[in-house]
Amino acid sequence: MSAAENKKLVQQVYEDSANRSGTTFADNLADDASWIVTGQYSWSHEFKGREAILNGLMGHFRSFFAVRPRTVAFNFIAEGDYVVVEARGDNVTKAGLRYDNQYCMVWRVEDGRIRQIKEYCDSALVERVLGPFPAERRLAAG
Repeated sequence: MSAAENKKLVQQVYEDSANRSGTTFADNLADDASWIVTGQYSWSHEFKGREAILNGLMGHFRSFFAVRPRTVAFNFIAEGDYVVVEARGDNVTKAGLRYDNQYCMVWRVEDGRIRQIKEYCDSALVERVLGPFPAERRLAAG
């Protein structure tokens, strides 16, 4: 796929998220994909494989919200297999706390499949609002 096609795929993922709908992400996630949460805090980890991403990382993340989490992207840069996205969350936790993290996400898309995501965000906000990532869940997530 071209950089433009990769960009279009990632844009659709964020359009789904902004609308709290759609299955573009899950439908295009490679079985052997990885999601790397960068940094040096409790959520920092490489989640390897579809199950670890959808149910480990995302399952735990979604458990904090009564409605599907929403992230709105406002800048996309694509070159080759990579799409870089600036985005911001627009969420309220079940406990009533705002969770409006700012993200820079680096997506690698190969042959129409999402292969890797590197997440850069406000780690202090993550831990302040969502708390530490459970060690037992990280071990189960691979």
